Amino acid sequence: MALAGTPAQAQTAADLIADAVRAEHGEGVPRDLPQAVALYCRAARLGAADAQYALGWMAANGRGMPRDDGAAWRLFALAAEQGHAQARHLLTLLPARQDAALPACLAPPPAAVPSAAAEVDLIPPPEPAYPAGSVPVRRLVDRLAPEYGVDPRLAMAVIAVESGFRPNAVSPRNAQGLMQLIPATAQRFRVRNTFDPEANLRGGLAYLRWLLMRFNGDVQLVAAAYNAGEGAVERHGGVPPYRETQVYVQRIAALYRQAWHALPAAH
Repeated sequence: MALAGTPAQAQTAADLIADAVRAEHGEGVPRDLPQAVALYCRAARLGAADAQYALGWMAANGRGMPRDDGAAWRLFALAAEQGHAQARHLLTLLPARQDAALPACLAPPPAAVPSAAAEVDLIPPPEPAYPAGSVPVRRLVDRLAPEYGVDPRLAMAVIAVESGFRPNAVSPRNAQGLMQLIPATAQRFRVRNTFDPEANLRGGLAYLRWLLMRFNGDVQLVAAAYNAGEGAVERHGGVPPYRETQVYVQRIAALYRQAWHALPAAH
């Protein structure tokens, strides 16, 4: 239940964090650590770095939840990837635990295990025939994508659909560059010049990597989140019922014909 009286479904991440802080410290309401954890979790699911950090701190200290240094490290890693300075510092104080589970309130549903009949999906399909002008972009992608644990073929599919390999592309919504980063996403992943091909690629690859971790390698959900935002995918429990997003997911699937992507190792 929202402490501030705002309907839960209408609350923003900032609202949830503010309510969580009040519950954690008993500011104007009875102190309730489990409620604080639940509220931080909801904000963290919306991608809020401050909530990921706060939840990691509570996991590291056993406040409102069992102490779990592995879950804390994973949460700090998620926040650090968005530039959270305190989370980056705390990462250095904990042993790396890429294999640790996130708290149950954050863990995505287990990925379906491909059946024997679907194992053909594990064989990389032929590379799509991209235009000749994509060659310089492909060289950059081949160099940078492994740093982020992202399949270059997925990155190329996203670039093809997003910008058609045009580094100066700008959408009506002010998405910019090869991977069409909106200003908020560029800021989130510390991209200063969205029209610099390498900087733009690094920002887009960092976002893809974050989404792959968030959605357990489910390419359909990752594509939907790249188009509509992870919050929309979370709210709708899958691909949102937006015509634009549904078409986008289909276009990515036509170019990258694998349903699952191996999870990148946490940095």
